[in-house]
Amino acid sequence: MTGAGTDMKKLTINRMGPLPYAAEEAMNRLRVNFGLCGKQYKKVVVTSSVPDEGKSFVAAHLWRLLAEAGNKVLLVDADIRKSVFQARYQIDAGENPAGLTLYLSGQAELEDIIYATNIRNGFLIPTFHTVTNPAILLQNERFSSMLDRLAAVCDYVIVDTPPLSNVSDGNRIASLCDGALLVVRSGSTPRSMVANSIKQLESAGCKLLGTVLNRAEKSPARYGRYAKSGYG
Repeated sequence: MTGAGTDMKKLTINRMGPLPYAAEEAMNRLRVNFGLCGKQYKKVVVTSSVPDEGKSFVAAHLWRLLAEAGNKVLLVDADIRKSVFQARYQIDAGENPAGLTLYLSGQAELEDIIYATNIRNGFLIPTFHTVTNPAILLQNERFSSMLDRLAAVCDYVIVDTPPLSNVSDGNRIASLCDGALLVVRSGSTPRSMVANSIKQLESAGCKLLGTVLNRAEKSPARYGRYAKSGYG
């Protein structure tokens, strides 16, 4: 990947483009704020407290915008219990594609699962094969060493994880990363659950870089400090 040469496999993402104006502007503000956190935060998890808060959406479009801004960015689809990327973004993978699960189980090497995409500077490690109990795979040393190797050659590594409240996968991944973005669905996720997710990230030794209030139409004052997109 260091040279991103012509031999690198490529995926075509057919459904990934600019969002409606207001959403695109909000994601651009997130990109700018994220960049202000500092270059020391290279391995960053994007997670949520519960399913359906929009973490994968935020991870995908933050990755796109960072890449379009000239950063070399790799997105790791680490939600190997319930990945949504291939179907949601209509990814053409060809026959017998290799993804994260095959690498973690020792059936593929790292260079086999890194794909260039039709988004310039945007690279992807997808999940094509989901498993019901990936805990053993995520605890494998291959996963932690993979993140370190990627961080050495990329400006950012964005990792989409499972929600924190459901399983231990998200905590495990967070413990290997430099920082986290916590996605909160406006008007849906209880404040107590958000506070518990923040505590989980802290106990994993992963700095909370900010919270992202998703699907918000009005001022999020009732959430207090947890709903604000605060960074630092």
